[in-house]
Amino acid sequence: MTQALDTAALATLFTEARTHNGWTSEPVSDAQLRQLYDIARMGPTSANCSPARFVFVRTPEGKARLKPSLSANNAEKTMAAPVTVIVATDKLFYDRLPTLFPHADARSWFTSSPELAQETAFRNSTLQGAYLILAARSLGLDAGPMSGFDKAKVDAEFFTGTNFTSNFLVNLGHGDSSKLFGRLPRLAFEDACQLA
Repeated sequence: MTQALDTAALATLFTEARTHNGWTSEPVSDAQLRQLYDIARMGPTSANCSPARFVFVRTPEGKARLKPSLSANNAEKTMAAPVTVIVATDKLFYDRLPTLFPHADARSWFTSSPELAQETAFRNSTLQGAYLILAARSLGLDAGPMSGFDKAKVDAEFFTGTNFTSNFLVNLGHGDSSKLFGRLPRLAFEDACQLA
């Protein structure tokens, strides 16, 4: 049975968690990245399609490859982050469905409809990127998800010759709380929700 999380866990994941723009020098290990993925991959996707692909950019050489694609506002904080994750989408995700969803011919659902395949891939890779953020927070890491990059440049640099395309970026590490901005407001229930 699923049990409600306590206040401290909710604070870690949501209510007190922040989008970080500054980072300490504390590193993030490859073992932590593997643990992070092992948690994030368990989040639900349509027909278990799992279209997200993740590039963990963590070396000076990798950061140098990424830097030309970043907007001016995102370059400094991304270079300072121990890890930047390129959350990408595998456009041919359905080729993995015989393994991931073996009890039905789910591959044919998508090969017969390019529009459905594209919509499913984008929606579910975005979900998986969100799971990655929550998994990072659950492991004591901070996250700084962002747009603000040249998608064509990232795809040319990291995904030439593949079926992958970038979706968004997430900086990971241990946040420097002195560089946080004030928390911005959120919409009230009445402004964002309906009961039907």
